[in-house]
Amino acid sequence: MSQYQYDLFVIGAGSGGVRASRMAAATGARVAVAEGSAMGGTCVNLGCVPKKLYAYAADYGHGFIDARGFGWQSARPAFDWQQLKANRATEISRLNGIYDGLMDGAKVTVYRDFATIKDAHTVTVAGTDISAERILVAVGGWPFVPDIAGKEHAITSNEIFDLAQFPARLAVVGGGYIASEFASIFHGLGSQVTQIYRKDKLLRGFDEDIRQFVTDEMAKDGIAFRFNNNVAAIEKTATGLLLQLDDGESLEVDQVLFATGRVPRTMNLGLEAVGVELSESGAIKVNDRFQSSVPSIYALGDVIDRFQLTPVALAEAMTVVNQLFGDGTRVMDYETIPTAVFTHPNVGTVGLTEAQAREKYGDIALFKSDFRPLKHTLSGSSERSFMKLIVDRASDRVVGLHMVGAEAGEITQGFAVAMKAGATKAVFDSTIGIHPTSAEEFVTMRTEAKG
Repeated sequence: MSQYQYDLFVIGAGSGGVRASRMAAATGARVAVAEGSAMGGTCVNLGCVPKKLYAYAADYGHGFIDARGFGWQSARPAFDWQQLKANRATEISRLNGIYDGLMDGAKVTVYRDFATIKDAHTVTVAGTDISAERILVAVGGWPFVPDIAGKEHAITSNEIFDLAQFPARLAVVGGGYIASEFASIFHGLGSQVTQIYRKDKLLRGFDEDIRQFVTDEMAKDGIAFRFNNNVAAIEKTATGLLLQLDDGESLEVDQVLFATGRVPRTMNLGLEAVGVELSESGAIKVNDRFQSSVPSIYALGDVIDRFQLTPVALAEAMTVVNQLFGDGTRVMDYETIPTAVFTHPNVGTVGLTEAQAREKYGDIALFKSDFRPLKHTLSGSSERSFMKLIVDRASDRVVGLHMVGAEAGEITQGFAVAMKAGATKAVFDSTIGIHPTSAEEFVTMRTEAKG
């Protein structure tokens, strides 16, 4: 018999923690997980799932107007914020129940409380010490709000889904994908949105053409931008919140959302006391096996701050389980990770940016397409789509694929498979397109663009 109560104790029942728990238990390991909040973590409760539901709601805001060009004599109806919130809560509750069922079915012991680490093989939950051969930390991240005067009046992505009243005027601070998505969502729902960002265009780290194109499209759609700016202070007034900006101007809104990044949620876990090494950002440092500086303690997902994406956490979980309870051959591959940004219009991207490709390969070929989608020839909308392929000229392999346009995420996912398999530009060119679709542009671009 093992000297420990469990073979694996997982702290955090988000996407990565649940996947690791289930898959480890399936090997016959004795597994427990501790979670003090709702099952499913950020993605299910305060992230991707509710955000995408709200993005669908926002799309209808555009759709009612676009429909007029197709003969529907429709006016944009009144929007019921309370109904959207209630329907979202019902769906999230259903998903929480599914996660509960997954744990029960896998025979994983669930502790409904927060856990801390006492030593290399012991966690403490609600005052009770529990021993485990290995401990896996999968507690995710937490929104960061800068320390400015009046910060207590700001909200984060944790609170935005369940505001008591719909904000007629919303300021969004930040320029990353979370900030940009919420700016698009609330604009689509009917809010007057101002996005404040310290840089000159959105989505730092994405391809430069994509950054400029989506910034222009969102501005054209009606979002007001205050670039090269920031919020210095927030003051509550009788009519709202008064923001003092770095440029000396002020802005009054009903709500201010700070989406200025997320930090690993490693505080108050007891990590430092047991010798787990952290990075400057507070992330747990791990090796290729997701093992920390304490050999019996592992970590994955946003808490290690590599790629803050749910599917990445799931893949990391599968790698950890294979390393600990399988044949140990599985390794995590961070190359060619596709992702989407649910702005209006959407962004889809996989592979290298142009700058990254030039640095890695030197001689590259670019193919670009900027067009008005067929739908909008009748809708009357001026919205445009943009697509870009980046090709390593020496091997002809497509090393970057980027898109701004409707359903960009759905389109990019399919092409990500081809790129993972090493598809060349010749393979793209020989593929028959589906007509009429936007996606066919990726297999019909023949003329090389200038740099």
